[in-house]
Amino acid sequence: ISFLKVYPNGKEEIKSRRINPEMPIPPQSTAIHGITDEDVKDCPTFRQVARSLADQLEGCDLAGFNSSRFDVPMLAEEFLRAGVDFDMSKRKFVDVQIIFHKKEQRTLEAAYAFYCDKKLDNAHSAEADAMATYEVLKSQLDRYPDLVNDIDVLSKEYSSFNNNVDFAGRFIYNEEGVEVFNFGKHKGKPVSEVLKNEPSYYSWMMDGDFPMNTKQVLTKIRLKELNG
Repeated sequence: ISFLKVYPNGKEEIKSRRINPEMPIPPQSTAIHGITDEDVKDCPTFRQVARSLADQLEGCDLAGFNSSRFDVPMLAEEFLRAGVDFDMSKRKFVDVQIIFHKKEQRTLEAAYAFYCDKKLDNAHSAEADAMATYEVLKSQLDRYPDLVNDIDVLSKEYSSFNNNVDFAGRFIYNEEGVEVFNFGKHKGKPVSEVLKNEPSYYSWMMDGDFPMNTKQVLTKIRLKELNG
């Protein structure tokens, strides 16, 4: 765990420590970060440092690169597992990757120039855009060895973005801003409506193998309806 704490007066404080993950570190991971099982065998577990870490982050907003999809959800889940009440709803989040994607040009013309090394003439004409889009896709498949030429993979793993309510995306906001299920037999139905008509579904999810954050969000929705 490493974090850089920046105070309002500009003071910077960085802290790092290794954590015992309580499971073997895969060789593929060691190849990336260089940390082995031997390196962490005598290090504390997250549960042992969770309270201290929460105290150090008290009053802090959180920022990172791809943090909205990785760092923050993982941190929230680990605090819950450790039984530490670190209220994420009180924080503001800044994701540098999202800022990067929003500020740098992400138009079809830019993609066509980057991937195909061509200038897109007649941009925004339906036919030119359709042909250019297909050329970009073919070029992406050629450029990235790990990009599988399979519609299911391209759709589910590379093209799916949802307005998640919980970090795992089990619940999402629909166009009206209502929390709806994003899986199973109730997919697309409002969570509050399902819990009202089928109370046992709440118990099934709470007893099931769902992330703790998902269960926490489900409980909040249920309590909101009960108190509403």
